Amino acid sequence: MTENERLGAKIRKMRLSQSLSLAKLADKIGKTSSYLSQVERGLAEPSITALREIAKALEVPIFFFLVENESHNAVVRKEERKVLKFPGSHLTFELISPDLKHEMEIIQARLEPGAATLDTPLSHNGEECTLVLEGKMRMEIGEEVYVLDPGDSVYYKASIPHKLISIGDTDLIFISAITPPNF
Repeated sequence: MTENERLGAKIRKMRLSQSLSLAKLADKIGKTSSYLSQVERGLAEPSITALREIAKALEVPIFFFLVENESHNAVVRKEERKVLKFPGSHLTFELISPDLKHEMEIIQARLEPGAATLDTPLSHNGEECTLVLEGKMRMEIGEEVYVLDPGDSVYYKASIPHKLISIGDTDLIFISAITPPNF
């Protein structure tokens, strides 16, 4: 089974478990039934934004669709982290927390110079705190813009639309703690 087929099967299984028709879910995410059917059959690869909308509509964190088996262990070894690289994206995530079944998720992300997490700012429930480990970050939260260097952090209400951009000459590496899990 290809990655697209695995992803599509998880989306379909979750949709059916909630007794949602293809048309109803497509309507909730602002896409056509045909597009969603192609995603579920592994024939189309959803963008990051589309996958976030699907996850939001199905009320699950985005990582639910992107990780194989969620661990119940409290210790996560560096070499055992769940790694997620979106196809065609300049962004890589590692899940630092063991899973998404608790009150908080912690991710480490790497973003190439000049790249942004999203095209347009995103909002979600909860709160978030982001710590820059390496590189330089431009953080847009609502109308506010912050430039953060290694060691700087920002705490904000995630319901305010936000996005970040790597503005340095090297990869931006940061850690975000998000509560409740929403990725």
